[in-house]
Amino acid sequence: MRYPLRWFAASLLSLSVLSCAKQDNLPSPVAATTAPTAADVSSAGFPEGFETGTKTAYTTGSVTLGSGSWTLNDALLAGTTADPKTGAQSARVRNSGSLTMNFNATTGAGIVTVQHAVYGTDGSSTWELWVSQNSGSSYVKVGSTITSSSATLSTASFTVNLTGNIRLQIRKTDGTTNRVNFDNITMEQYSGGGTGGGGTTTGAKKFLFDATHAETAGNADWVLDVDGGVVPRYPTPAASGITSTTAETYWTGAVSAWGVALVKLGHSVENLPVGTAITYGNASNPQDLSNYNVFVVDEPNTVFTAAEKTAILNFVKNGGGLCMISDHDISDRNNDGWDSPAIWNDLMTNNSVQANPFGFSIDLTNIVETSSNVLASSTNTILNGSQGAVTQLKFSNGATITKTSGSVATPLVWRATSAQGNTNILCASSTFGTGRVFVIGDSSPADDGTGSPGNTVYPGWTEIASHAKLHLNASLWLAKLQ
Repeated sequence: MRYPLRWFAASLLSLSVLSCAKQDNLPSPVAATTAPTAADVSSAGFPEGFETGTKTAYTTGSVTLGSGSWTLNDALLAGTTADPKTGAQSARVRNSGSLTMNFNATTGAGIVTVQHAVYGTDGSSTWELWVSQNSGSSYVKVGSTITSSSATLSTASFTVNLTGNIRLQIRKTDGTTNRVNFDNITMEQYSGGGTGGGGTTTGAKKFLFDATHAETAGNADWVLDVDGGVVPRYPTPAASGITSTTAETYWTGAVSAWGVALVKLGHSVENLPVGTAITYGNASNPQDLSNYNVFVVDEPNTVFTAAEKTAILNFVKNGGGLCMISDHDISDRNNDGWDSPAIWNDLMTNNSVQANPFGFSIDLTNIVETSSNVLASSTNTILNGSQGAVTQLKFSNGATITKTSGSVATPLVWRATSAQGNTNILCASSTFGTGRVFVIGDSSPADDGTGSPGNTVYPGWTEIASHAKLHLNASLWLAKLQ
């Protein structure tokens, strides 16, 4: 987010006090409560991370993994330093090898994701996902042929959407001696519509935009709509009045363009108003996270409580989508000693569910630049999804992101002159359990230039065409629609 002059002057006056007060503003310890989980949308035994079982030779053979028995043809399980992996080992395939389920997943298959990378310094390989509905008697190809060319794990996503008994088969198709590694195969249940924690794989989705963590403090309105200084649950006028030609000024909030665009795509959007609890599995809360597919938190300015952290992480773990938007270092707009990079890092490092659940951290940096250093991947639906191709990203005072080495996080855009590695990342995606996460280090690209009277906001949403495409593609990916 850009620095408004009046905010910048005020922050300079208070910086000497706030810079040493951050640790003193930690919330008092709260007894962590584990929210009840909704039905897990993943198929039984999945994700498959190849952490159990032993197979050290390429000769064809079966091995019992966490999900069940698999046949590995011209493939083995390995955990050397040259094998890309997130745990102790992954599956390595050569020549025209394959990985095949010897058991049926009996609850259908919705979205299937596979992490892949080349082995060591080997050249690129191509591979495909095939699916059987008759216990392995015959298979059909799903999606496009994938090319693995990087030694860093990335995620390929396939929309299967088949009911009944399902078996998966991954086939290496180039026939070369180049080796390719596979890890963390996820498969979601599918019944033609489906239910479960965080949502389904078809139909209209529900997006919840947080307003409970001072998103309207200072010179910002990171919500869908503000009416007379109050953020309502349902933006007004009603979403039912939105047509294909409705302008984003229909609502007054800095992310109203985002919300209006989602409604035009057939989805529903709500704010989570101040005073409403962030819960997961609380049937008495009508805005419990289990009632939504995606939770969007744009530049929080107050710390999440222990109970809120547990709710958010369990929501993602059980299939929900989380959109994390940060801002630059020293962007504390309500002068409580916390800014969004520190708040997001606190969520990921100081919780009772899992340390570093998403495999990245947000740096305490402040950068201004436009970058075209985008991951080259025709199959990544955040960068090349239904809403168009992402080719640029502009930061107007934002923070970079660092990926934890070996984690499942996928960097998407880097600083303009940076190598495409684990540092200097501008936005990224990740998974946790059966859920998905998208993170971006600046709020400016989502800013549509409208807000409460007296607030200075900027039209980042339309400043670069890729900004809307990035956020909408990410929204649909988080909702498991692509």
